[in-house]
Amino acid sequence: MNMEFTVKIPEDRLKFLELLSEKYPTKESVSREIINLNAILNLPKGTEHFISDIHGEYEAFYHIINNCSGVIKEKVHTIFDGRLAPDEEDDLCTLIYYPREKLELLKENGVVTEDRLKAVLRYLTQLAGSLSSKYTRSKVRKALPEEFAYIIDELIHVQKDEDDNQLVYHEKILESVIETGSADSFIEALAALIKRLAVDRLHVVGDIFDRGDHADRIMDVLIGYHHLDIQWGNHDVLWMGAAAGSDACIANVVRNNIKYNNFTILENGYGISLRELLIFAQETYPELELNAAVMQTITVILLKLEGQVIMRNPDFQMEERLVLNNIDKETQTVNISGVVHPLKSCVFPTVEEGRAYELTEGEMRIVRGLRSSFVNSERLRRDVNFLYENGSIYKCFNGNLLFHGCIPLDDSGNFAAVELDGKIYKGREYFDYAESIARRAWYGERSQKDLDFMWYLWGGRKSPMCGRIIKTFERTYIEDPAVGVEEKDAYFSFYKSEKTAEMILHEFGLYSPLSHIINGHTPVKAIEGEEPVRANGRVIVIDGGFCRAYRKTTGIAGYTLIYNSHGMRLKAHQPFESIEKALVENKDIESSTDFFETEPRRVMVSDTDGGREIAGKIEDLKQLLSMYREGVIKEKKRK
Repeated sequence: MNMEFTVKIPEDRLKFLELLSEKYPTKESVSREIINLNAILNLPKGTEHFISDIHGEYEAFYHIINNCSGVIKEKVHTIFDGRLAPDEEDDLCTLIYYPREKLELLKENGVVTEDRLKAVLRYLTQLAGSLSSKYTRSKVRKALPEEFAYIIDELIHVQKDEDDNQLVYHEKILESVIETGSADSFIEALAALIKRLAVDRLHVVGDIFDRGDHADRIMDVLIGYHHLDIQWGNHDVLWMGAAAGSDACIANVVRNNIKYNNFTILENGYGISLRELLIFAQETYPELELNAAVMQTITVILLKLEGQVIMRNPDFQMEERLVLNNIDKETQTVNISGVVHPLKSCVFPTVEEGRAYELTEGEMRIVRGLRSSFVNSERLRRDVNFLYENGSIYKCFNGNLLFHGCIPLDDSGNFAAVELDGKIYKGREYFDYAESIARRAWYGERSQKDLDFMWYLWGGRKSPMCGRIIKTFERTYIEDPAVGVEEKDAYFSFYKSEKTAEMILHEFGLYSPLSHIINGHTPVKAIEGEEPVRANGRVIVIDGGFCRAYRKTTGIAGYTLIYNSHGMRLKAHQPFESIEKALVENKDIESSTDFFETEPRRVMVSDTDGGREIAGKIEDLKQLLSMYREGVIKEKKRK
């Protein structure tokens, strides 16, 4: 029988639907999937957790990840208020955060009994069941640890029946878990599930590295995390450039870690040998104490390497940073932009007049050795690969724009024109260009210019990662602090304006009145009354001093941002004492919550980026179903 169709399907569309039919070979399978996807659209959106400027502070970071910025504690209180005393709630929370360590401590204290284990298992299954309610059973099953998947699935979906048969059945399961000696492993599995269900996605808005001493351990946690994205910070891109072989980036990484006495991450974490540097420093600066000699050595090498980058790249427009050749050793002064300044120290035996930026043979030997250590460190390559695979300069997600530093603006508040390689970039196009070069420096046929650009992203005049002129020389050698003030990009003058925030959001295709810019990079001086929410709620700065070095400036120990189906709230955290205190005294991070934006209606999956993808898939499936019904595509009945 000949059939004519009123709607002609384009050939490429028909091919796509035929491919889709391989996965959904019958009308029934298509219908089931449409029903399933429509159900998912009507679930509440998952909780997003935003954190930035971790700067190697492993213990505080690990605790924030474990307590989900206080979400776990809030859930425990909501579910068990009136049933558990406050100290019992705290005990349960610490057990969820650190199950293995807390169980060991309880056993040492002789307080682990069969009745207590059974009660704990009941509490944990109730909590997991409550948290699982906003997800499909399929998604929850995928999150279950394989060895206990069936048992946990049964327990968290318990239904009270007429004769309490289900409850008796589940009690018997708990008894069997204890009798078989599986309670410890089962508690660990439930604790991991609870933390996974409490936060659906983690956003790390830059600066994992430097200052603190365990960025490598933070990377271990992130690599094992279930769902995350990373917006590179200037300290991250510095390590990325170092791993790619940029000498200027390598010198900066080494200097930053020597400055904060973090030899551990270099030598033990990533196997970066500093032996040649230490020997050269002792020989070249015998009058200085060893740490000062090492710092002087790496600083001079750094300034020389940065000068070489600047001279190779006139389009960076940073010639005023060439100050080594303006040192007058006789008068112990330096001329910067026509102003002569006295130097705190004028010990520059490797800086020769007329050849200020040439490395000596000894300095070249150090640079070659460091480069070899960085590019051949397997663990560093693993971590940098992860940053590239899961990171980017910016991300648009669920109506929000995430980036670490700034989007360069001119003095009028418009997008600044940045000329590179003979072409002018501005706004989003500049972000995309910068990211393409950063990726080429790692994955592609990298050139010296690409490696130089990685340094530029770290501290260039118009770097979107940094947004200020880094004055290493002035801060190191000139007494007057005013000379070392680092001028910021105009972005930091204009971004408190709602008009500017909207201009930036529109540039990235975000027009919703509920869209926000979320970034870090500049510590919020909460101690001086500075607010993290700006531009009438359109800009949220979540750098609140996670790093110990900034806490005197901020007065707190970091912000995190929670975005769930009810709205957005900021958490301001007090300093974390230690994991040991958390275990022994149930010491949690003290946090205050600011509900600064409540959604007018609950946000569902259908309102998210993922929901829009699902809606598109539903339309594809509906069209496939129509093709089956009209006989254009034949069903593939399974034998």
